[in-house]
Amino acid sequence: MDINALLSKLPDMEPGQVWLAGAGPGDPGLMSLLTLKGLQQADVIVYDALVSPEILAMAGEHARLDFAGKRGGQPSSRQQDISEHLVSLAREGKKILRLKGGDPLVFGRGGEEARHLVENDIFFRIIPGITAGVGGLAYAGIPLTDRHTNSAVTFLTGHGADGGLAKDIDWEALAKSSPVVVIYMALSRIGLIAEKFLESGRPADEPVAIISRATTAEQKVVVTTLDRCADDVRRENIEAPAMIVVGEVVKLRKGLDWLGALAGKKLSADVSGIRPQGSRT
Repeated sequence: MDINALLSKLPDMEPGQVWLAGAGPGDPGLMSLLTLKGLQQADVIVYDALVSPEILAMAGEHARLDFAGKRGGQPSSRQQDISEHLVSLAREGKKILRLKGGDPLVFGRGGEEARHLVENDIFFRIIPGITAGVGGLAYAGIPLTDRHTNSAVTFLTGHGADGGLAKDIDWEALAKSSPVVVIYMALSRIGLIAEKFLESGRPADEPVAIISRATTAEQKVVVTTLDRCADDVRRENIEAPAMIVVGEVVKLRKGLDWLGALAGKKLSADVSGIRPQGSRT
């Protein structure tokens, strides 16, 4: 079956509908076929800053591209304005693709937009995307879980509603309970986050990875430790968007950096020196 035949079997966009879709972490190859169909059929694509130009280039010939901002630390549209814009377009009978980087429901405020559509009797479809906390780590050669290191992982945002750290995080409980922590939108606060973990009992030499522009040609990975991560980010000129990974699982990158292997890096399957679950402190 060729790609067009496969796409023809997927649902069609209808006038007055909004598809809330995830574009994935950057690499166009990680986008779903259903999102691709939405790109090709939409009259209007309302997209965020983290959607790559390569993905937008797949839009249908007659699609209008409406930029919605939504990037930490940068000028952005008000969330209420975006939600109202979606309703207005739907009432005009447009086919709308609301396209977000990563997954629309993972720190993407897709739930808020969907609720607003419900309040206004607008039909919507939610199309998941590969979130950066999964895809970005895979492209860095860092597994989310591994029997040598962890059977649990925590996702959190470093960007609270008031612009500072989220107020509802119990750092002491998090430090004690979660062997691996993946943090979104936290690059500018990495020093403060490291302090929180250290004050809560995590070891100073615990591995940390910072993955900048994950899954793109500009991807950069810095492996460091809790006590050095803030200085290393400054020294390496790491730029947002970036993911932060805290935990022993980071050490497995030495054997799983498949992108590095493509460039000639020699990998090692040796897991000695990796502290097992329950022995971080």
